[in-house]
Amino acid sequence: MEDSPLGLDKWLVAMWLIANAKNGISSYELGRSIGVGQKTAWFMLHRIRLSMQAPDGGKMSGSVEIDETFIGGKARNMHPAKRQRVLSDSKGGSIGKVAVMGLLERHSGGSVGNSTVRLRIVKRVRRDHLMPHIEANIEPLTTVYTDALPSYDKLPEEFIHHVINHAEKYAEGQVHVNGLENFWSLLKRTLRGTYVSVEPFHLFRYLDEQAFRFNNRRLSDASRFVLTAASVFGKRLTFNELTNADATC
Repeated sequence: MEDSPLGLDKWLVAMWLIANAKNGISSYELGRSIGVGQKTAWFMLHRIRLSMQAPDGGKMSGSVEIDETFIGGKARNMHPAKRQRVLSDSKGGSIGKVAVMGLLERHSGGSVGNSTVRLRIVKRVRRDHLMPHIEANIEPLTTVYTDALPSYDKLPEEFIHHVINHAEKYAEGQVHVNGLENFWSLLKRTLRGTYVSVEPFHLFRYLDEQAFRFNNRRLSDASRFVLTAASVFGKRLTFNELTNADATC
């Protein structure tokens, strides 16, 4: 908010809205709500998302689900020029989409209802792209649940690995990745329903926003707002940094 021509009456309302809107709030809706232009509201939202970017706080342990998804529009819905560019730039995998890896730590005796999530954008869902994040974020001797993706076939022996094959079933007792599947559903509903179109070089900001609300979902609206407002210190994002796509890719 440094050097901002907008008063705290607008900034604090914007923080409250994005922190507590279950499916997020678009820049058009925020602009109408606080009386600013869409471009200004878009810039405000991205600066608030930066404050939602929380440190990981150590490695996960106990029971952890690992899953991946792809974010992006369908090729058949793209403008012909964009579709041609996406197809020419594609190097395998899911064409025109960004791969996102999720790690969900179950709490309270393995309960999915009280859990926290971490998200990572990865270039591919191959073993050599996923394994560094697994080893960096999960403690040894942790019970790990994945689907039958071949990339997980040879997890290090330091993990207790359980696999659910979705071609046969979606759960077998505690062996499932339903916690992350539910999170992916919420994330995609937000991206498609509220934000409609998200450029790949901004995607990590929207992931921070969704993870923040999910991980703090048990807080009251007031507590979630206070946490957001208290996290702005020492974080700065200029408009040039935000709009320089080449620097953020």
